[in-house]
Amino acid sequence: MLLKDKVIIISGVGPGMGQALAKLAAKEGAKVGMGARNQKFLDEVAAEIKKDGGEVVAMSTDVTNADQCKALAEATEKAFGRIDGLVNSAYAHGEWKPTDIADVEEFTSVFNVNCSGALRMAQACLPAMKRAGGGAIVNVSTMSTVNPFPGEGAYSAGKGGMNALTRHMAKDFGAHNIRVNVTRMGWIGGAPVMGHIDREVESGRDRDEVVGEITARIPIGIIPPEDDCARAVLFMVSDYSKVVTGASLDVNGGQYMAP
Repeated sequence: MLLKDKVIIISGVGPGMGQALAKLAAKEGAKVGMGARNQKFLDEVAAEIKKDGGEVVAMSTDVTNADQCKALAEATEKAFGRIDGLVNSAYAHGEWKPTDIADVEEFTSVFNVNCSGALRMAQACLPAMKRAGGGAIVNVSTMSTVNPFPGEGAYSAGKGGMNALTRHMAKDFGAHNIRVNVTRMGWIGGAPVMGHIDREVESGRDRDEVVGEITARIPIGIIPPEDDCARAVLFMVSDYSKVVTGASLDVNGGQYMAP
């Protein structure tokens, strides 16, 4: 198993890829610490993991609150004795508005989640990772930081900050034998994207047309399935990427190919 005997914390465990990351990490042998603001949803995911024989800690966590980040890290280490990895998948999107009319003040709050929140979680996990002798951090970002998509200015600005932050963290956390990488996600075939497609269909559009508009831009010809996207992220906290740090991995079916 990819993550056998590891303890992995995942932030942003919501209806999108966050829950897929948590479930797959457990199936791959990890003990999982989960954080998100919605405790009810966390409890539902935790119940599924436990039903399959996994071990999990689930705690309501707002990544804009340093004390809550520390509480999740401390509870996870207390339950499982160590922390080996962190996946920063918590995010805020903000309004779907182009930058010429966007609310500039909203950019600050989105950045506080997307970029600063990732650093808060990393600093919260740092003491336990140091005690464990090292570890790995993956910051989950977006393709729109390099391939702009209308209405994603605030979201992308925060995630773009995270991209730059990843390289600084890789240098600074490297002194503690902790690797830090970033994954830039494209379209993900999970609940949020399927919900977008459903809304387009409800407005009167043909489903095949809507899906076709998306897949026409993706060389592999499909919307990358949520579980496969999650596997690519979890690879970066596994020992198979043990000498990779400061890297950006594009997970988008080839829609954007990094130079």
